[in-house]
Amino acid sequence: MSRVTLTQWQMLAAVVDHGGFARAADAIHKSPSTLNHAVHKLEEQLGVQVLEPAGRRVRLTEAGAMLLRRARQLIESAEALEEVAGSLAEGLEAEVVLAVDQVFPPDALASALATFSETYPHVRVQLHETVLNGGIEMLYDGSADLVISGVAAQGFLGEPLASVRFVAVAHPDHPLHRLERPLDLRDLVQHRQLVVRDSALRQAMDEGWLKAEQRWTLSHLETSIDMVERGLGFAWLPETRIRQALDAGRLVPLPLTAGGIRETPVQLIHRDRDRAGPATRVLAEALATEVQGDMSAG
Repeated sequence: MSRVTLTQWQMLAAVVDHGGFARAADAIHKSPSTLNHAVHKLEEQLGVQVLEPAGRRVRLTEAGAMLLRRARQLIESAEALEEVAGSLAEGLEAEVVLAVDQVFPPDALASALATFSETYPHVRVQLHETVLNGGIEMLYDGSADLVISGVAAQGFLGEPLASVRFVAVAHPDHPLHRLERPLDLRDLVQHRQLVVRDSALRQAMDEGWLKAEQRWTLSHLETSIDMVERGLGFAWLPETRIRQALDAGRLVPLPLTAGGIRETPVQLIHRDRDRAGPATRVLAEALATEVQGDMSAG
């Protein structure tokens, strides 16, 4: 057990912050003798002098300054711990688990988490970036509090968030663009298609593959975007993720006669809306608000 109590460190900090025992006593509603005794007891227990006279006031010694600097971290941690305990006593979750399909706009996600952090800075967030059935599987397992997915979940009601546009694209120098004519399925199947692997472990989907002769299956959407920008294949990619690449000409939409644009409705699903805690509700609201703003700006 620690020989010095947290209260002693708090009293020392008060004496230093207020410039003396009398002022500190008024500020924290303790008697000067109580503060004096606590600080002297601290020095005795540590075997180190932490304060020294400076005229009518006192100041930290060099050793005292170093010790108090570290003690303030303990004081702040203890205060934060009490805040968390108070929140938990009021029914606040300690953690929110969020599963988000990788097609969800990244700017909207970051803004929503920033808003959430301002409201509940001590609530942990577990973020899982999923593909296709990955988030739905977590929902069925009961391991996610909130899921954002373009896949319907049987037995759950989702809240529509946005419709994500997928655009068939390739590098401007890709052989498909060199044909310089409208393209159809027969053209596409002769070239490498890049698809992102379903992150579900049990019921994985194989959506979007055109049975091309060559296929690369990747684990993350960002990897797929990078590979397409390098000219290694074509893919349907969410417009929210490739706006800059399209504007800069690093990616060019394929001139398909049909199917060049796909629309995928994305929804927000609660594991149990009625039992959702205040943090889960605030995060859900932030996600809905931010994605609407992001899609409007785009």
